[in-house]
Amino acid sequence: MEFNPPGINLVLAAPVIVVAITGMFLMFLELFVPGFVKRWSAWIALIGLAIALLLTVRQWGQPGATFVSPDGSPMLVLDNFAVFLNVIFLLTGMLTILISVDFLRRTELDRSEYYMLMLFSITGMMLMGMANDLILIFLALELLSIPLYIMAGLAWPRVDSEESAMKYFLLGAFSSSVFVFGIALIYGATGTTALPEVLESIGDPNGLLLAGVAFLLVGFGFKIAAVPFQMWTPDVYEGAPTSVTAFMSVGAKVGGFAALLRILLGALPDLGDVWVPAIAILSALTLIVGNVAAIMQQNIKRMLGYSSIAHAGFILIALAASVDSPNGISAALFYMFAYLFTNLGAFAIVIAMERTQGQGVHLDDYKGLAKRHPWMALAMAFFMLSLTGIPLTGGFAAKFYVLRAALEANLIWLALIGVITSVVSAFYYLRVVYLMYMYDGEAELIKNRALVTAVWITAIATLFLGILPAWGYDFARDAVLGSAQLLLAGG
Repeated sequence: MEFNPPGINLVLAAPVIVVAITGMFLMFLELFVPGFVKRWSAWIALIGLAIALLLTVRQWGQPGATFVSPDGSPMLVLDNFAVFLNVIFLLTGMLTILISVDFLRRTELDRSEYYMLMLFSITGMMLMGMANDLILIFLALELLSIPLYIMAGLAWPRVDSEESAMKYFLLGAFSSSVFVFGIALIYGATGTTALPEVLESIGDPNGLLLAGVAFLLVGFGFKIAAVPFQMWTPDVYEGAPTSVTAFMSVGAKVGGFAALLRILLGALPDLGDVWVPAIAILSALTLIVGNVAAIMQQNIKRMLGYSSIAHAGFILIALAASVDSPNGISAALFYMFAYLFTNLGAFAIVIAMERTQGQGVHLDDYKGLAKRHPWMALAMAFFMLSLTGIPLTGGFAAKFYVLRAALEANLIWLALIGVITSVVSAFYYLRVVYLMYMYDGEAELIKNRALVTAVWITAIATLFLGILPAWGYDFARDAVLGSAQLLLAGG
Protein backbone atom coordinates (compact mmCIF):
# COMPACT_ATOMS: atom_id res chain seq x y z
CA MET A 1 0.00 0.00 0.00
CA GLU A 2 1.35 3.45 -0.93
CA PHE A 3 2.04 5.84 1.93
CA ASN A 4 1.27 8.87 -0.24
CA PRO A 5 -2.21 9.09 -1.80
CA PRO A 6 -2.36 10.08 -5.46
CA GLY A 7 -1.47 13.74 -5.93
CA ILE A 8 0.33 13.99 -2.58
CA ASN A 9 4.11 13.88 -2.35
CA LEU A 10 5.10 14.41 1.26
CA VAL A 11 8.80 14.41 0.37
CA LEU A 12 8.38 17.81 -1.26
CA ALA A 13 6.83 19.16 1.94
CA ALA A 14 9.38 17.42 4.20
CA PRO A 15 11.09 20.60 5.54
CA VAL A 16 7.75 22.14 6.50
CA ILE A 17 6.66 18.87 8.13
CA VAL A 18 9.92 18.63 10.12
CA VAL A 19 9.48 22.15 11.53
CA ALA A 20 5.83 21.51 12.45
CA ILE A 21 6.60 18.13 14.04
CA THR A 22 9.44 19.66 16.08
CA GLY A 23 7.00 22.21 17.47
CA MET A 24 4.48 19.50 18.33
CA PHE A 25 7.24 17.36 19.87
CA LEU A 26 8.11 20.24 22.21
CA MET A 27 4.42 20.48 23.17
CA PHE A 28 4.34 16.80 24.16
CA LEU A 29 7.58 17.14 26.12
CA GLU A 30 6.15 20.14 27.95
CA LEU A 31 3.14 18.04 28.92
CA PHE A 32 5.12 15.11 30.31
CA VAL A 33 8.58 16.48 31.29
CA PRO A 34 8.24 20.27 31.63
CA GLY A 35 11.58 20.78 33.40
CA PHE A 36 13.41 19.07 30.56
CA VAL A 37 11.76 21.26 27.97
CA LYS A 38 12.67 24.49 29.75
CA ARG A 39 16.36 23.57 29.71
CA TRP A 40 16.61 21.99 26.29
CA SER A 41 13.78 23.32 24.15
CA ALA A 42 15.99 25.94 22.44
CA TRP A 43 18.48 23.33 21.29
CA ILE A 44 15.78 20.87 20.22
CA ALA A 45 14.21 23.65 18.13
CA LEU A 46 17.62 24.53 16.70
CA ILE A 47 18.27 20.92 15.70
CA GLY A 48 14.83 20.67 14.06
CA LEU A 49 15.47 23.84 12.04
CA ALA A 50 18.94 22.61 11.05
CA ILE A 51 17.49 19.33 9.75
CA ALA A 52 14.82 21.23 7.84
CA LEU A 53 17.52 23.51 6.38
CA LEU A 54 19.53 20.54 5.11
CA LEU A 55 16.42 19.04 3.51
CA THR A 56 15.57 22.41 1.97
CA VAL A 57 19.01 22.91 0.43
CA ARG A 58 18.79 19.46 -1.16
CA GLN A 59 15.58 20.53 -2.91
CA TRP A 60 17.33 23.23 -4.94
CA GLY A 61 16.79 22.66 -8.65
CA GLN A 62 14.15 19.95 -8.10
CA PRO A 63 10.79 21.56 -8.93
CA GLY A 64 7.60 19.72 -8.17
CA ALA A 65 4.04 20.03 -6.94
CA THR A 66 2.09 18.34 -4.20
CA PHE A 67 -1.46 18.17 -2.84
CA VAL A 68 -2.77 18.19 -6.41
CA SER A 69 -6.54 18.54 -6.69
CA PRO A 70 -8.59 16.47 -9.19
CA ASP A 71 -8.65 19.43 -11.60
CA GLY A 72 -4.85 19.39 -11.73
CA SER A 73 -4.06 22.50 -9.66
CA PRO A 74 -1.48 21.83 -6.90
CA MET A 75 -1.96 23.47 -3.52
CA LEU A 76 1.78 23.60 -2.93
CA VAL A 77 4.53 24.19 -5.48
CA LEU A 78 8.21 23.59 -4.92
CA ASP A 79 10.59 25.66 -7.01
CA ASN A 80 13.80 27.55 -6.44
CA PHE A 81 11.75 30.58 -5.41
CA ALA A 82 10.19 28.63 -2.52
CA VAL A 83 13.51 26.99 -1.61
CA PHE A 84 15.32 30.34 -1.48
CA LEU A 85 12.65 31.82 0.79
CA ASN A 86 12.58 28.75 3.01
CA VAL A 87 16.32 29.12 3.54
CA ILE A 88 15.71 32.70 4.69
CA PHE A 89 12.97 31.62 7.10
CA LEU A 90 14.99 28.76 8.58
CA LEU A 91 18.14 30.87 9.00
CA THR A 92 16.01 33.56 10.65
CA GLY A 93 14.70 31.02 13.14
CA MET A 94 18.13 29.56 13.88
CA LEU A 95 19.79 32.95 14.43
CA THR A 96 16.87 34.14 16.55
CA ILE A 97 17.26 31.12 18.82
CA LEU A 98 20.95 31.91 19.30
CA ILE A 99 20.24 35.49 20.35
CA SER A 100 17.23 34.49 22.48
CA VAL A 101 18.64 31.85 24.84
CA ASP A 102 20.43 34.06 27.37
CA PHE A 103 18.10 37.04 26.87
CA LEU A 104 15.04 35.03 27.87
CA ARG A 105 16.78 33.70 30.97
CA ARG A 106 18.00 37.03 32.30
CA THR A 107 14.67 38.76 31.63
CA GLU A 108 12.76 35.87 33.26
CA LEU A 109 10.88 35.16 30.04
CA ASP A 110 12.28 31.67 29.57
CA ARG A 111 8.94 30.04 28.88
CA SER A 112 8.84 26.80 26.94
CA GLU A 113 6.02 27.98 24.66
CA TYR A 114 8.35 30.58 23.14
CA TYR A 115 10.12 28.08 20.89
CA MET A 116 6.95 26.16 20.07
CA LEU A 117 5.26 29.34 18.88
CA MET A 118 8.34 30.30 16.87
CA LEU A 119 8.37 26.95 15.08
CA PHE A 120 4.68 27.15 14.23
CA SER A 121 5.14 30.68 12.90
CA ILE A 122 8.05 29.51 10.73
CA THR A 123 5.81 26.73 9.40
CA GLY A 124 3.34 29.39 8.26
CA MET A 125 6.13 31.42 6.68
CA MET A 126 7.37 28.45 4.68
CA LEU A 127 3.87 27.70 3.44
CA MET A 128 3.49 31.34 2.34
CA GLY A 129 6.23 30.95 -0.25
CA MET A 130 4.98 27.57 -1.49
CA ALA A 131 1.22 28.16 -1.53
CA ASN A 132 -0.49 28.00 -4.92
CA ASP A 133 -4.02 28.82 -3.78
CA LEU A 134 -5.45 31.94 -2.17
CA ILE A 135 -7.19 29.93 0.55
CA LEU A 136 -3.95 28.21 1.52
CA ILE A 137 -2.14 31.56 1.49
CA PHE A 138 -4.71 32.88 3.96
CA LEU A 139 -4.33 29.84 6.23
CA ALA A 140 -0.53 30.16 6.08
CA LEU A 141 -0.82 33.86 6.87
CA GLU A 142 -2.82 33.09 10.00
CA LEU A 143 -0.42 30.33 11.02
CA LEU A 144 2.38 32.86 10.67
CA SER A 145 0.58 35.63 12.54
CA ILE A 146 -1.27 34.07 15.48
CA PRO A 147 1.88 32.77 17.24
CA LEU A 148 3.45 36.22 16.80
CA TYR A 149 0.46 37.87 18.50
CA ILE A 150 1.11 35.66 21.54
CA MET A 151 4.89 36.10 21.43
CA ALA A 152 4.52 39.90 21.36
CA GLY A 153 2.74 39.71 24.72
CA LEU A 154 5.09 37.18 26.26
CA ALA A 155 6.42 39.73 28.78
CA TRP A 156 3.06 40.09 30.56
CA PRO A 157 2.14 41.52 33.02
CA ARG A 158 4.25 44.40 31.66
CA VAL A 159 1.78 46.93 30.27
CA ASP A 160 3.77 47.80 27.14
CA SER A 161 4.07 44.12 26.18
CA GLU A 162 0.34 43.53 26.63
CA GLU A 163 -0.37 46.71 24.68
CA SER A 164 1.87 45.60 21.81
CA ALA A 165 0.16 42.21 21.66
CA MET A 166 -3.29 43.79 21.68
CA LYS A 167 -2.44 46.31 18.95
CA TYR A 168 -0.80 43.64 16.83
CA PHE A 169 -3.75 41.29 17.26
CA LEU A 170 -6.46 43.86 16.52
CA LEU A 171 -4.79 45.34 13.45
CA GLY A 172 -3.69 41.89 12.31
CA ALA A 173 -7.24 40.60 12.57
CA PHE A 174 -8.50 43.63 10.66
CA SER A 175 -5.93 43.13 7.88
CA SER A 176 -6.83 39.44 7.67
CA SER A 177 -10.51 40.31 7.24
CA VAL A 178 -9.61 42.75 4.46
CA PHE A 179 -7.46 40.07 2.84
CA VAL A 180 -10.27 37.48 3.01
CA PHE A 181 -12.69 39.98 1.48
CA GLY A 182 -10.22 40.48 -1.39
CA ILE A 183 -10.10 36.71 -1.90
CA ALA A 184 -13.90 36.60 -1.99
CA LEU A 185 -14.03 39.32 -4.64
CA ILE A 186 -11.41 37.58 -6.79
CA TYR A 187 -13.33 34.32 -6.45
CA GLY A 188 -16.49 36.12 -7.49
CA ALA A 189 -14.75 37.55 -10.56
CA THR A 190 -12.91 34.39 -11.66
CA GLY A 191 -14.80 31.49 -10.04
CA THR A 192 -11.62 30.05 -8.50
CA THR A 193 -9.00 30.63 -5.81
CA ALA A 194 -6.26 28.53 -7.45
CA LEU A 195 -3.53 30.87 -8.74
CA PRO A 196 -3.10 29.16 -12.14
CA GLU A 197 -6.83 29.29 -12.79
CA VAL A 198 -7.03 32.92 -11.71
CA LEU A 199 -4.31 33.65 -14.27
CA GLU A 200 -6.30 31.88 -17.00
CA SER A 201 -9.65 33.41 -16.00
CA ILE A 202 -8.72 37.08 -15.90
CA GLY A 203 -9.59 38.02 -19.49
CA ASP A 204 -10.85 41.58 -19.52
CA PRO A 205 -10.52 42.85 -15.94
CA ASN A 206 -13.76 44.05 -14.38
CA GLY A 207 -14.49 46.20 -11.35
CA LEU A 208 -15.00 43.20 -9.09
CA LEU A 209 -11.56 41.76 -9.89
CA LEU A 210 -9.80 45.11 -9.53
CA ALA A 211 -11.50 45.70 -6.18
CA GLY A 212 -10.32 42.26 -5.05
CA VAL A 213 -6.74 43.09 -6.01
CA ALA A 214 -7.00 46.38 -4.12
CA PHE A 215 -8.19 44.62 -0.96
CA LEU A 216 -5.37 42.08 -1.25
CA LEU A 217 -2.83 44.91 -1.44
CA VAL A 218 -4.33 46.54 1.64
CA GLY A 219 -4.20 43.26 3.55
CA PHE A 220 -0.58 42.66 2.61
CA GLY A 221 0.22 46.31 3.32
CA PHE A 222 -0.46 45.69 7.00
CA LYS A 223 1.65 42.54 7.09
CA ILE A 224 4.72 44.13 5.45
CA ALA A 225 4.25 47.45 7.31
CA ALA A 226 3.91 49.59 4.20
CA VAL A 227 2.70 53.17 4.60
CA PRO A 228 -0.12 54.05 5.31
CA PHE A 229 -0.68 50.68 7.01
CA GLN A 230 2.38 50.83 9.26
CA MET A 231 0.89 52.40 12.40
CA TRP A 232 1.26 49.25 14.50
CA THR A 233 4.96 48.68 13.82
CA PRO A 234 6.88 51.02 16.19
CA ASP A 235 4.60 50.35 19.17
CA VAL A 236 4.70 46.58 18.69
CA TYR A 237 8.47 46.58 18.14
CA GLU A 238 9.01 48.62 21.30
CA GLY A 239 6.67 46.65 23.57
CA ALA A 240 7.44 43.11 22.46
CA PRO A 241 10.43 41.25 23.92
CA THR A 242 13.44 42.25 21.84
CA SER A 243 14.13 38.74 20.57
CA VAL A 244 10.54 38.59 19.31
CA THR A 245 10.97 41.98 17.66
CA ALA A 246 14.07 40.70 15.87
CA PHE A 247 12.25 37.60 14.67
CA MET A 248 9.17 39.40 13.36
CA SER A 249 11.22 42.19 11.75
CA VAL A 250 12.61 39.66 9.29
CA GLY A 251 10.33 36.61 9.27
CA ALA A 252 6.92 38.27 9.15
CA LYS A 253 8.04 40.84 6.58
CA VAL A 254 9.67 38.31 4.25
CA GLY A 255 6.67 36.00 4.64
CA GLY A 256 4.33 38.77 3.51
CA PHE A 257 6.51 39.57 0.52
CA ALA A 258 6.77 35.88 -0.38
CA ALA A 259 3.01 35.55 -0.83
CA LEU A 260 2.71 38.98 -2.45
CA LEU A 261 5.31 38.08 -5.07
CA ARG A 262 3.66 34.71 -5.70
CA ILE A 263 0.22 36.27 -6.21
CA LEU A 264 1.12 39.36 -8.24
CA LEU A 265 3.67 37.71 -10.52
CA GLY A 266 2.19 34.22 -10.60
CA ALA A 267 -1.51 35.01 -10.98
CA LEU A 268 -1.90 38.70 -11.76
CA PRO A 269 0.94 39.69 -14.13
CA ASP A 270 -1.62 40.72 -16.78
CA LEU A 271 -2.88 43.39 -14.38
CA GLY A 272 0.56 44.95 -14.03
CA ASP A 273 -0.71 48.21 -15.48
CA VAL A 274 -3.02 48.43 -12.47
CA TRP A 275 -0.93 47.26 -9.54
CA VAL A 276 2.53 48.53 -10.57
CA PRO A 277 1.58 52.24 -10.10
CA ALA A 278 -0.07 51.38 -6.78
CA ILE A 279 3.04 49.52 -5.57
CA ALA A 280 5.27 52.38 -6.74
CA ILE A 281 3.24 54.95 -4.77
CA LEU A 282 3.23 52.71 -1.69
CA SER A 283 6.99 52.35 -2.04
CA ALA A 284 7.59 56.09 -2.22
CA LEU A 285 5.37 56.80 0.80
CA THR A 286 6.96 53.97 2.78
CA LEU A 287 10.50 55.20 2.09
CA ILE A 288 9.73 58.80 2.99
CA VAL A 289 7.65 58.22 6.13
CA GLY A 290 9.83 55.41 7.47
CA ASN A 291 13.09 57.33 7.19
CA VAL A 292 11.79 60.71 8.32
CA ALA A 293 10.01 59.24 11.37
CA ALA A 294 13.12 57.25 12.36
CA ILE A 295 15.12 60.48 12.72
CA MET A 296 13.03 61.55 15.71
CA GLN A 297 13.34 58.31 17.71
CA GLN A 298 15.39 58.05 20.90
CA ASN A 299 14.53 54.39 21.56
CA ILE A 300 16.63 52.11 19.36
CA LYS A 301 13.85 49.52 19.04
CA ARG A 302 11.47 52.18 17.73
CA MET A 303 14.21 53.47 15.45
CA LEU A 304 14.76 50.00 14.00
CA GLY A 305 10.98 49.65 13.71
CA TYR A 306 10.75 52.68 11.45
CA SER A 307 13.91 51.47 9.72
CA SER A 308 12.18 48.20 8.87
CA ILE A 309 9.34 50.21 7.34
CA ALA A 310 11.85 52.01 5.13
CA HIS A 311 13.45 48.75 4.03
CA ALA A 312 10.03 47.42 3.06
CA GLY A 313 9.89 50.44 0.76
CA PHE A 314 13.06 49.31 -1.00
CA ILE A 315 11.68 45.82 -1.54
CA LEU A 316 8.53 47.41 -2.95
CA ILE A 317 10.73 49.28 -5.47
CA ALA A 318 11.99 45.92 -6.74
CA LEU A 319 8.43 44.58 -6.86
CA ALA A 320 7.23 47.59 -8.85
CA ALA A 321 10.13 47.09 -11.28
CA SER A 322 9.60 43.34 -11.65
CA VAL A 323 7.15 43.58 -14.57
CA ASP A 324 9.45 45.61 -16.83
CA SER A 325 12.85 44.55 -15.50
CA PRO A 326 14.26 41.01 -15.71
CA ASN A 327 16.14 41.68 -12.46
CA GLY A 328 13.25 42.90 -10.31
CA ILE A 329 12.41 39.63 -8.56
CA SER A 330 16.07 38.72 -8.12
CA ALA A 331 16.78 42.12 -6.56
CA ALA A 332 13.88 41.69 -4.12
CA LEU A 333 15.04 38.21 -3.07
CA PHE A 334 18.67 39.31 -2.64
CA TYR A 335 17.57 42.33 -0.61
CA MET A 336 15.61 40.09 1.77
CA PHE A 337 18.58 37.73 2.09
CA ALA A 338 21.02 40.53 2.92
CA TYR A 339 18.51 42.19 5.25
CA LEU A 340 18.21 38.94 7.21
CA PHE A 341 21.84 39.03 8.36
CA THR A 342 22.19 42.78 8.80
CA ASN A 343 19.02 43.30 10.80
CA LEU A 344 19.39 40.25 13.04
CA GLY A 345 23.00 41.22 13.69
CA ALA A 346 21.94 44.70 14.79
CA PHE A 347 19.25 43.26 17.05
CA ALA A 348 21.79 40.86 18.57
CA ILE A 349 23.79 43.86 19.81
CA VAL A 350 20.59 45.52 21.05
CA ILE A 351 19.78 42.36 23.02
CA ALA A 352 23.28 42.30 24.51
CA MET A 353 22.83 45.93 25.60
CA GLU A 354 19.40 45.31 27.16
CA ARG A 355 20.32 44.37 30.71
CA THR A 356 16.72 43.82 31.76
CA GLN A 357 13.51 44.00 29.76
CA GLY A 358 13.12 47.61 28.57
CA GLN A 359 16.37 48.84 30.18
CA GLY A 360 19.33 49.76 27.96
CA VAL A 361 17.42 50.49 24.75
CA HIS A 362 17.82 54.28 24.77
CA LEU A 363 20.29 55.67 22.24
CA ASP A 364 22.26 57.40 25.00
CA ASP A 365 22.93 53.98 26.55
CA TYR A 366 25.33 53.34 23.66
CA LYS A 367 27.68 56.15 24.64
CA GLY A 368 31.21 54.87 25.16
CA LEU A 369 30.53 51.31 23.99
CA ALA A 370 33.60 51.33 21.73
CA LYS A 371 35.96 51.81 24.69
CA ARG A 372 34.47 49.08 26.83
CA HIS A 373 33.61 46.51 24.14
CA PRO A 374 35.51 47.46 20.96
CA TRP A 375 34.69 44.33 18.94
CA MET A 376 30.96 44.44 19.62
CA ALA A 377 30.90 48.18 18.91
CA LEU A 378 32.72 47.52 15.64
CA ALA A 379 30.11 44.90 14.71
CA MET A 380 27.27 47.30 15.54
CA ALA A 381 28.92 50.05 13.47
CA PHE A 382 29.25 47.63 10.57
CA PHE A 383 25.57 46.70 10.76
CA MET A 384 24.58 50.37 10.87
CA LEU A 385 26.73 51.06 7.79
CA SER A 386 25.12 48.13 5.99
CA LEU A 387 21.61 49.35 6.81
CA THR A 388 22.63 52.75 5.47
CA GLY A 389 23.96 51.22 2.25
CA ILE A 390 27.70 51.98 2.52
CA PRO A 391 29.97 50.09 0.05
CA LEU A 392 31.55 46.76 1.00
CA THR A 393 28.45 45.75 2.95
CA GLY A 394 25.56 43.52 2.00
CA GLY A 395 23.18 46.45 2.39
CA PHE A 396 24.99 48.42 -0.32
CA ALA A 397 24.86 45.51 -2.77
CA ALA A 398 21.16 44.96 -2.04
CA LYS A 399 20.28 48.62 -2.66
CA PHE A 400 22.42 48.69 -5.79
CA TYR A 401 20.54 45.78 -7.35
CA VAL A 402 17.16 47.26 -6.43
CA LEU A 403 18.01 50.67 -7.88
CA ARG A 404 19.38 49.06 -11.04
CA ALA A 405 16.11 47.18 -11.52
CA ALA A 406 14.18 50.43 -11.02
CA LEU A 407 16.24 52.15 -13.71
CA GLU A 408 15.75 49.22 -16.09
CA ALA A 409 11.99 49.55 -15.55
CA ASN A 410 12.20 53.30 -16.23
CA LEU A 411 11.12 54.11 -12.67
CA ILE A 412 13.69 56.88 -12.44
CA TRP A 413 11.66 59.01 -10.05
CA LEU A 414 11.31 56.09 -7.66
CA ALA A 415 15.04 55.35 -7.82
CA LEU A 416 15.75 59.00 -6.95
CA ILE A 417 13.50 58.77 -3.91
CA GLY A 418 15.35 55.63 -2.89
CA VAL A 419 18.73 57.37 -3.14
CA ILE A 420 17.58 60.50 -1.29
CA THR A 421 15.95 58.59 1.54
CA SER A 422 19.08 56.43 1.89
CA VAL A 423 21.05 59.63 2.48
CA VAL A 424 18.46 60.66 5.07
CA SER A 425 18.78 57.28 6.79
CA ALA A 426 22.51 57.90 7.28
CA PHE A 427 21.63 60.48 9.95
CA TYR A 428 19.96 58.10 12.37
CA TYR A 429 22.11 55.05 11.61
CA LEU A 430 25.41 56.90 11.93
CA ARG A 431 24.15 58.63 15.08
CA VAL A 432 24.50 55.26 16.82
CA VAL A 433 28.10 54.97 15.57
CA TYR A 434 28.81 58.54 16.69
CA LEU A 435 27.52 57.86 20.20
CA MET A 436 29.58 54.68 20.53
CA TYR A 437 32.88 56.20 19.39
CA MET A 438 32.76 59.91 20.19
CA TYR A 439 31.42 59.92 23.76
CA ASP A 440 32.62 58.68 27.10
CA GLY A 441 30.10 56.61 28.92
CA GLU A 442 29.42 53.52 30.96
CA ALA A 443 27.87 51.41 28.22
CA GLU A 444 27.84 47.76 29.21
CA LEU A 445 26.56 44.70 27.45
CA ILE A 446 26.03 41.10 28.41
CA LYS A 447 27.78 38.58 26.20
CA ASN A 448 27.29 34.84 25.98
CA ARG A 449 28.60 32.22 23.60
CA ALA A 450 25.40 31.75 21.61
CA LEU A 451 24.86 35.49 21.07
CA VAL A 452 28.48 36.15 20.11
CA THR A 453 28.26 33.27 17.63
CA ALA A 454 25.19 34.89 16.05
CA VAL A 455 26.99 38.24 15.84
CA TRP A 456 29.99 36.68 14.10
CA ILE A 457 27.81 34.73 11.65
CA THR A 458 25.76 37.78 10.71
CA ALA A 459 28.78 40.09 10.46
CA ILE A 460 30.74 37.67 8.25
CA ALA A 461 27.72 37.06 6.03
CA THR A 462 27.09 40.81 5.68
CA LEU A 463 30.74 41.40 4.77
CA PHE A 464 30.77 38.47 2.33
CA LEU A 465 27.64 39.71 0.55
CA GLY A 466 29.24 43.14 0.32
CA ILE A 467 32.56 41.93 -1.12
CA LEU A 468 31.23 39.12 -3.33
CA PRO A 469 27.58 40.03 -3.93
CA ALA A 470 27.45 38.20 -7.26
CA TRP A 471 27.56 34.88 -5.40
CA GLY A 472 24.36 35.56 -3.50
CA TYR A 473 22.73 37.36 -6.40
CA ASP A 474 23.29 34.38 -8.71
CA PHE A 475 21.26 32.23 -6.34
CA ALA A 476 18.57 34.90 -6.16
CA ARG A 477 18.48 35.08 -9.96
CA ASP A 478 18.12 31.30 -10.21
CA ALA A 479 15.25 31.50 -7.74
CA VAL A 480 12.97 33.52 -10.02
CA LEU A 481 9.50 32.25 -10.71
CA GLY A 482 10.24 30.51 -14.01
CA SER A 483 9.75 27.00 -12.72
CA ALA A 484 6.71 28.12 -10.72
CA GLN A 485 5.06 29.59 -13.80
CA LEU A 486 5.47 26.27 -15.62
CA LEU A 487 3.62 24.61 -12.77
CA LEU A 488 1.00 27.35 -12.68
CA ALA A 489 0.36 26.85 -16.37
CA GLY A 490 0.02 23.13 -15.87
CA GLY A 491 3.47 22.30 -17.32
